Amino acid sequence: MPIPTLIGVLREGRTPPDRRVALTPKKCVELQTTYPGLRVRVQPSPHRAYSDQEYRDLGIEVAEDMQPCDLLMGVKEVPVEALMPGKTYLFFSHTVKKQPHNRPLLQAVLRENITLIDYELLTNAAGERIVAFGRYAGIVGAYNGLLTYGRKHQLFDLKPAHLCVDMDDMQEEFFKIKVLPPIKIAVTGSGRVAGGALEVLDKMGLRQVSVRDYLHRDFRTPVYAQLRSPDYHCRRDGRAWDTAHFHQFPEAYGSDFARFLPLTDLLIACAYWHPASPRLFSEEDTRRPDFKLNTIADVTCDVDGSIPLTKRASTIANPAFDYNPATGELETAYSGPENITVMAVDNLPCELPRNASRNFGRQLLDQVLQHLMSGDPAGVIARATIAEGGQLRPRYEYLADYAGL
Repeated sequence: MPIPTLIGVLREGRTPPDRRVALTPKKCVELQTTYPGLRVRVQPSPHRAYSDQEYRDLGIEVAEDMQPCDLLMGVKEVPVEALMPGKTYLFFSHTVKKQPHNRPLLQAVLRENITLIDYELLTNAAGERIVAFGRYAGIVGAYNGLLTYGRKHQLFDLKPAHLCVDMDDMQEEFFKIKVLPPIKIAVTGSGRVAGGALEVLDKMGLRQVSVRDYLHRDFRTPVYAQLRSPDYHCRRDGRAWDTAHFHQFPEAYGSDFARFLPLTDLLIACAYWHPASPRLFSEEDTRRPDFKLNTIADVTCDVDGSIPLTKRASTIANPAFDYNPATGELETAYSGPENITVMAVDNLPCELPRNASRNFGRQLLDQVLQHLMSGDPAGVIARATIAEGGQLRPRYEYLADYAGL
């Protein structure tokens, strides 16, 4: 794509409104300073965590008209009716897994000759993602997990993260946790999301223990263990664990999470889950006498995924619901002591929109804008471009049936 001279920062158009933004006021200033020939124009928004005036105060243009912009940047999907023909967009499109609800979006992109670049597909030479909100999903997810556990057992009542001004304000809530019984907390995953969750548990003063000690020792204080894939998966053929093989053939593995079920009070699920991978446990397992797990923070929020009790996503306003093991039905949160309480919010970073936006903008400036402003010699932008000129790029031609081509 041509090197942009005017970048437009879009207001978010989804309902309920997403308060995050791709570039904060200070990041806009830094971008214009780094590339003197580049200007940034911000579309006004009544919902954004950073006000229009905060941009104006730093000399950033705020205007409704995005038509002159060479590149339009948002966070979440742009509503179909708001798409401008022939323009270049950069946002999370949630189309590459053929998500049914976004089929009309991809069809409109192709119909209107739009160039679509997807943040989720921006990778380095090793194939690793270079921008993501995962850290803040883990941070808020772990916080919500403790909040949910405290409410369920009437131990403490933390202020919801979305009512906190920012992360510093949220951390002040940690001091409300005066008493926490010697529970065991399992955190699954080893990526950005799990890393964010571990940050919170560490700052809360909780002790991390090894998986071996978690399984075989009792503790007088609350502890947590980080479980990586080899800790709770096993090969169905009985052979030794092989990480590369697991990623290539997840269907060849079964769950070994059963050994954690009699020990774990709170599960914070942060691991990426492939549909061919096994679930951690079954609904039938919840009726076992030794099933101890009573609170789950499903940070990944794969509906009908690794956590079989996540039958639907919850919302920021109503983050938890109960699963009744006896009936298999979902009930109102905290409605019965025998129920398992699940927190499954699917847009957790929105609860700390200022922090999440600052972190995301930093990644964009450090990892992405250099490629946009230099003609993309490493192919970073090209690899993440789903469609251009009314056509799917060769890498994404598998979406043709999904797009109705």
